[in-house]
Amino acid sequence: MIRYALKCRGCGHGFDGWFRSSADFDTQGARGLLTCPVCDGHGVDKALMSPAVAAAPQGPASPGGVVTSAPSGEAAALFRQLQDLARKVRSEGTYVGAAFAEEARRIHHGEAEGRQIYGEASGHEVRSLLEEGIAALPLPPLPEDKN
Repeated sequence: MIRYALKCRGCGHGFDGWFRSSADFDTQGARGLLTCPVCDGHGVDKALMSPAVAAAPQGPASPGGVVTSAPSGEAAALFRQLQDLARKVRSEGTYVGAAFAEEARRIHHGEAEGRQIYGEASGHEVRSLLEEGIAALPLPPLPEDKN
């Protein structure tokens, strides 16, 4: 996974984005899938970032002297737990696609069957749901996902 500092060309908001690879960032940008969580604009660019420098390894280096930058320890365990939660939501929930915000509202107001759902929503839609007291949580990407 690669974490990029991102910046919206429209409103100037800075935020982070996680991608499987640099090519995935490029592909998602070309398909118009990158949006600003503040203004919902599609003009999202990589922002200037300081390089991620790994701390010196304690003890012997890994085979070949390579030190990886993969999350380790508690951070890696927490990320695995989030991925397990995402798998559980996907296996037990109903996929509603781009209608997520609308369907979440219908469930919240008793207009649709109460059930666990997942799908896609813009940053603006998620903020609106949260302001209305409707729980919405982004799910982390899974290794088996194809971006």
